[in-house]
Amino acid sequence: MAKEIPDLVVEARAGTGKGAARQARREGKVPGIVYGDGKEPQPIQIEFNSLLTKLRAGRFLSTLWNLKVEGQEDVRVVCRGVQRDVVKDLPTHIDFMRLHRNTRVNLFIHVTFENHEAAPGLKRGGTLVVVRPEVELMVTASEIPDHITVDLTGKQIGDTIHINDIELPKGVKPTIDRNFVIANIAAPSGLRSEDNAEAAEGESTEA
Repeated sequence: MAKEIPDLVVEARAGTGKGAARQARREGKVPGIVYGDGKEPQPIQIEFNSLLTKLRAGRFLSTLWNLKVEGQEDVRVVCRGVQRDVVKDLPTHIDFMRLHRNTRVNLFIHVTFENHEAAPGLKRGGTLVVVRPEVELMVTASEIPDHITVDLTGKQIGDTIHINDIELPKGVKPTIDRNFVIANIAAPSGLRSEDNAEAAEGESTEA
């Protein structure tokens, strides 16, 4: 299933340079630039409060956006930098890079877990411990998966789920080479307490 690309509404900005940027900030906007894909850089500006809300929501720099400018065709972009005020830590300038449909880009994709009821370890009281709720993947701009799925069928207490255990969509691959952990099935607290007690008793006997 393709991931829905969120819209990012901005305005074309007249003029460049420090004077135009200061004017944009006085009007409650954050100045920026859109570049790449063999086209001329385009000055833009975005509402300060709207941008701040999206930045605080997280993953702004790892999200593919559908950039909307009135009177122009929509374009897919990723943020390549946010300059901030050194004192207030608020955005003062933003850079976007245009992407072609076939461009490969690294994005964080949500991990979904299914078939909890078919996992014996969870039925016995085990806990699903999610190590990575999102995974950074290299994807094609035109075919971004909405999520990747972990099937918990047959998983027992003590089982660990690695990235190589997940069937990724065609053309999608992790940005990290090693077989990292996504999640595991931990023993219930009561069982862990019993194990710890047995281990302590064993050590006392040996002593």
